[in-house]
This record gives sequence, structure tokens and C-alpha cells, in this order.
Amino acid sequence: MQIGIEAIEGRGNAYEFGRKQAAALKETALFDKHTNRRKKSIKRYQTDFMEAKSWIKELSPSLWEEMQGLADGLEWRLSDVVHEYGGYQQSWKKSGCSAIITNEVYGRNYDYHPKTYDGRFVLWQPENGYAHIGFAQRIIGRMDGMNEHGLAVGYHFVNRISPEDGFICCSIARFLLDSCRTTREAVEILKDLPHRHSFNYSLSDRYGDAAVVEGSAKSTIELIKHDNVCSNHFRSEAKANENRHMLTESKERLHRLKKLQKSNPGALEVFKMLNQLDYGVAKTDYKNWSGTIHTAVYNSKSLEVTAGIGVNALPVQISFKNWLAGSRFIVKRLRGKIEDVSGGEHLSSEKLPLNP
Repeated sequence: MQIGIEAIEGRGNAYEFGRKQAAALKETALFDKHTNRRKKSIKRYQTDFMEAKSWIKELSPSLWEEMQGLADGLEWRLSDVVHEYGGYQQSWKKSGCSAIITNEVYGRNYDYHPKTYDGRFVLWQPENGYAHIGFAQRIIGRMDGMNEHGLAVGYHFVNRISPEDGFICCSIARFLLDSCRTTREAVEILKDLPHRHSFNYSLSDRYGDAAVVEGSAKSTIELIKHDNVCSNHFRSEAKANENRHMLTESKERLHRLKKLQKSNPGALEVFKMLNQLDYGVAKTDYKNWSGTIHTAVYNSKSLEVTAGIGVNALPVQISFKNWLAGSRFIVKRLRGKIEDVSGGEHLSSEKLPLNP
């Protein structure tokens, strides 16, 4: 199936950016999915509105304004937007993601099921706060990304048993991009935040400081020895008992990632290693929530992004630095191909116009 990931850019007022995203969302099949999902979401979980509001306004005041604009644009109550998109107390299916980090480069695969994939690539430069670039999830969340200071972030599913009150992964990633300049700052935020589920968070900054943080509702710790790679299980002795029972695939993939990282690859090499099937990292098991939907490589020093959709993809290179300086962003959609699978029809690009 040919798919198209919409590129969305915004600058300035966060409230107006929220309204802009709402208007665009209402014109898509994704909005129909979200509207139908509301019926289930209301029954499935509750959100402590004031607790979520307190955290969001502390970490990213502009994000709260964006959510207000989103609510007005969708003609939803703000409490419904916080419940559906805020990421405080929501469920998460299993997934598999891989990361390779070098001195300048953070590369990551997003492996999941297409039916829950937003299909949105966002560049955002607020009046107040840090600008960032990355792939969106649940509208305001980010699957991975890099901000104007060169901090790059991604997450890796570990387990969803024993969830407690807290934020889900894509909201946490957004908080880090909005509020942190360095890996050290991000690690401290990760330790302070309440976590809903068990995830690894891989991080890198322009100073070459990389980290892997193991976060869950029980506790959050920084992994001391991470070898600049990450997959889908906790490696620290302290949190090993929180892993799923079936770890063979994640451990084998981690071993391959370590071998690939040792060559100190550049951005394009990292992209190939993560994206081309020959390297044994990219996956096509979409029906079982484990197919590579996108590969993103962020250069923390040059602020260049290399991205591709699906496996064996043709990479697109984007200068976030030039965009921050005011350059026009001419990419309308990132295009690629994934296996036909039920639920991913909203991503189809067959009827979309070609990029200019």
C-alpha cells in the first residue's frame, strides 16, 4: 500500500496552531477514527483533568494553549481534548522500536500497527518555547523528534502490565522536546514525571551526551551502560522483573544494533542500517503491531533530518536549521510503501496529489 505522511508546519501563536491542526484534522479520515474512538475512550479510562493541566502548564505552557485552540477548532470541550489527546491515563498496545546513537546522530525506527498511526510530520516554532521537528501521535504527542537545541528523543515499548496514573509515551516525548535543552535536563524530567506504562526513552544532544532511561509506574532510572543503542526491554538488574516473558527477539535485535553502532556510522549509514531489511533491524510484521512505519535520523549538530516511510525507503533530507531561519518548507507529504493491512486505509496516498 502506498502511503502519504502529511507535513504540517506552524510558527507563532500556539492557540492558532491548535485551531489550524483542528481544521486540517477534520478534513481527514483520521478524524472519523478519532470520533468513533471517543465512545470507547470515555468508557475505558478516566483522566484527572486538573492533574494533567498542572503538569502540562508547568512543562509546556504553549502546549496548553495549543490544546485550547484544538478544542475550539474541533468544537469539543477542553476536558474532552485533554482526555483524548493529553496522554494522561491511556492504554497502549505492544510495539517494537530500535535506536542507534553516535556522537552527532540519533536514529530510530518506529515499529507499530498502521491503524493507530496519525500520519503527520510536524515542524513547530512557537512564540514562547522551543521549536521542534518530528512525527506526531495523538495529534499533540510526538513519537520521536528533535528540538532547536539538538535534543533528540524517542521511546521504546517494554510492557503495559500494572499501569498507574500517569502520562503515556508520546505525551512525555513532547514534554521533553518542548522544555529541555540537553539530555541531562531530559533525564531529570523523566525521573520526575508520572509514567502510565513501561517504556525505554533514548536520548541524545548536540554535546554527544546519550542516555537510555527505563521508565514505568513503579520507578524510573537511567541505564548506566547502554552502548548507545536501545530496543524493547529493560536491561538494568533493578527493573528486569518488569519485562515481558518473551524477550528473545528484542535481545537479538539489540545485539545486532550494538554491532552496527560500533562502526560509528554517519546519518545516511544509520538510516540504511535501521531501514533496509538486509541489516536485520527493520520489520514487516504490521499485523502483529511490529512493522516499521518510519525511520527517522536526527543530526543534533547540523539539525538535519533524514526520514523515510516503510522499509527499504528512499530517504528525504530536511534542514531544520534552514526552516528555523525562515526558509520555506516545500515538502507536502513524505511518501512510502507498507504492507496492506486492515485499519491503515487512512494513510493511503493513492488519491493524494503529487508533491510540487
